[in-house]
Amino acid sequence: MHTSRSRAQIESEVLRGNEGMPEERHRGPKLLRLLTDRHFALRAARYALGLPVPLDTEDRRVLEQEIFPFFQRQSGIRTVLFVGCDWYTRHYERAFFAGRNYWTLDVSPAARKHGGRQHVVAPLESLAGHFPPDFFDLIFCNGVYGYGLDTREQCELAFAACHSRLKKGGCFVLGWVDIPQRTPVPLDSLAALRHFEKMTFPPAGSWRYPTATPYRHTYDFYAK
Repeated sequence: MHTSRSRAQIESEVLRGNEGMPEERHRGPKLLRLLTDRHFALRAARYALGLPVPLDTEDRRVLEQEIFPFFQRQSGIRTVLFVGCDWYTRHYERAFFAGRNYWTLDVSPAARKHGGRQHVVAPLESLAGHFPPDFFDLIFCNGVYGYGLDTREQCELAFAACHSRLKKGGCFVLGWVDIPQRTPVPLDSLAALRHFEKMTFPPAGSWRYPTATPYRHTYDFYAK
């Protein structure tokens, strides 16, 4: 019997840290995936053709169907940085930020192929070495805190750099997983984040938007 992965199964893999394009990360035989996952061949073909291959989880639905459209409607958002790239972000520039001055950044050289045309291979802590002050209107940092930003020093440097590289009135969106093993430093203890103002995200009615995921993926909204 052929079966496809449900959203709950995918989110369980995300929680364990096993998510990924089958042809890149799955350790089992590809033939087995073809026989047991009806959508594997379609996803692999779309990926090979450079077509969108969204990650089917609730937190990505919120990001792509609620958060991105909100900022797309803001005429003042012209220069955007997205931090944290993987196979499911490769289409973001074309699908959501066409016509904007869109940049991506990731510490892993392997993530280059998943970023935008303008991409920087570097840790977020070194952002100030790559861009001038007051450069961006909007910065997304999603899935990096707790997945590379793991010490207080790293977090302070990274978030301070985001603040300094945002224009006055610019927005900073922090996506993070609210479980103990992925919250190495309490966010409310970080001095760098206190330089921002908490910004109400209208669709959520709050500055903090927890998603209905088993790993409690949460989006925080800040303004400079």
